[in-house]
Amino acid sequence: MAVRLLSGHEVSDLCLGKPALRSLSITDTLADALSALKRIDDTFVSVWNCNHSLVRSHFPSPPPPQERCKAKEDDCRCVGRLCMLDIICYLCKPENLSAPAAALRSPISLLITDHSALVSHLEPNASLLDAIDAMHEGAQNLVIPIQSSISSRRKSVESLDSIFHNNNRSYCWVTQEDVIRYLLNAIAAFSPTPASPINTLNVIDDQNLFAVNYDDPASSALNLLLLSLIHQSSVAIVDPEGKFVGEISPFMLNSCDEAVAPALATLSAGDLMAYIDCGGPPEDLVQIVKERLEEQNLSAALELLGDEGGLSSWSSFCSSSSEDDASSGKNWKLGGYSARVVRRSEAIVCYPWSSLVAVMIQALSHRVSYVWVVEDDGTLTGIVTFEGMLKVFREHLKSMC
Repeated sequence: MAVRLLSGHEVSDLCLGKPALRSLSITDTLADALSALKRIDDTFVSVWNCNHSLVRSHFPSPPPPQERCKAKEDDCRCVGRLCMLDIICYLCKPENLSAPAAALRSPISLLITDHSALVSHLEPNASLLDAIDAMHEGAQNLVIPIQSSISSRRKSVESLDSIFHNNNRSYCWVTQEDVIRYLLNAIAAFSPTPASPINTLNVIDDQNLFAVNYDDPASSALNLLLLSLIHQSSVAIVDPEGKFVGEISPFMLNSCDEAVAPALATLSAGDLMAYIDCGGPPEDLVQIVKERLEEQNLSAALELLGDEGGLSSWSSFCSSSSEDDASSGKNWKLGGYSARVVRRSEAIVCYPWSSLVAVMIQALSHRVSYVWVVEDDGTLTGIVTFEGMLKVFREHLKSMC
């Protein structure tokens, strides 16, 4: 039944209602990417090897539709993706903090090399099994052609070059979350697997478990944060006994802006959690960031801080996410480990005996791609990601073929 269900549907079914991707060109700069990320309602912006850019015109004047893309189908492709965390981590390097304006003039190509394998093109008539196979091979964002009406093209006249490629085709993302949500809607077809405890399904990942200590410099998590982007996970914060305290997640940092870079480069992991709390950065921490920048001769980075310490886009996110805290799923609280109240640094956790379907619901309801696994005493033992969940469903399907 499950095999028939998935093979009978095309990946285009997941594209219904999705907006067309806004794109950047590989020749754009990080400043262009930063501008684009602040203008679109998406975590990632797509990067293409053709001159179609959301923020920069590569032509003296808008070309006529027939001239917009003369390239063959394979000549204009999405070659990667960028998010705010990519830019924040790049700015955190000492040489870039000392000259952030110059760093933002760097080409996008510096940052998408490691992300090229995370993006894959797929035709709209491909089956959902094909999509799951592509994700099993490492793709996280599937680029799917979508149909665009003439009226929608006219409404998009201000950014035509950033939407239409390959003979005026537009595209959308299909993500791991989209597929997991679809599978949840058809979960009965996979019974009894979804009701099984996750510790019986080989879905708990304890190998790619990224963690730093509460008192460690937040900068020690930079490389781990970039790895967590690849694994669709996060960086845990633990106490000296290995108990789970909180996290520094791409999800949180992607909701901030580039002004968080100085805090990430100068604060401890625990203090960074307080810094990006929904209440706004405490004045004492903002002062600490400024003092440490000056001590390290990084005064130029003070320009990044602005008036709100880097959380100008965070307040709107907090208001929309406050209701999520009351939804299903368990949040792990700091308890007495720190005197600071760290609301949004709380992370979603489950237990080894939690069912797969319960973990799926937790992740989807909180719009994250992972759930931490802890023991009763709070000891961190692993993480369950969308990638691991998809592996379970894929194996289930293969066993039925």
